[in-house]
Amino acid sequence: MDKRNFAFDRVNYILLAVGVLVVIIGFILMSGGSSNEKTFNPAIFDTMHITVAPMITFVGFVSIVYAILRKPSDRKE
Repeated sequence: MDKRNFAFDRVNYILLAVGVLVVIIGFILMSGGSSNEKTFNPAIFDTMHITVAPMITFVGFVSIVYAILRKPSDRKE
């Protein structure tokens, strides 16, 4: 089978999977303490939920874009 006909190679798929995992981790970190009508949890305004988790998610999205735009190598294997 000719590998040059594929849009992505193995490295692209690995980078794409890593980017998706980083985005999922960022969204998990953004979900925080729960508040309801009777109790208020101030942990939802923690630095992890407001600053760090969105940056991790952004890095994941950037790595996904890089994985999509990366040109596969034309080496013969």
